[in-house]
Amino acid sequence: MPHTVLRRRANGESVEQIQPDLIIPTGKRKGRSPSVASIYRALAEQAKREAYPEAVERAHADFAALRPAKSPDPALLSPTERHSDYRELLVTSP
Repeated sequence: MPHTVLRRRANGESVEQIQPDLIIPTGKRKGRSPSVASIYRALAEQAKREAYPEAVERAHADFAALRPAKSPDPALLSPTERHSDYRELLVTSP
């Protein structure tokens, strides 16, 4: 949405003139036009991303570090690898 608004604003249109032509693609308000305030918020976020690209990259890296490592698909593991936890329990239990 921001690129469309920026392009049309560069051509001299106001946000109020652009707003009825925009359509929300998903979610609760799917098929409706976003509010003028939402358009201005999106433009502000876009400007912040363009002004501080290193902060965006750092935030993405921090988020990736917080996510747990993806466990392998059990279907791709051998039966021995797939049931290694259970085997340890059986061997060590009385």
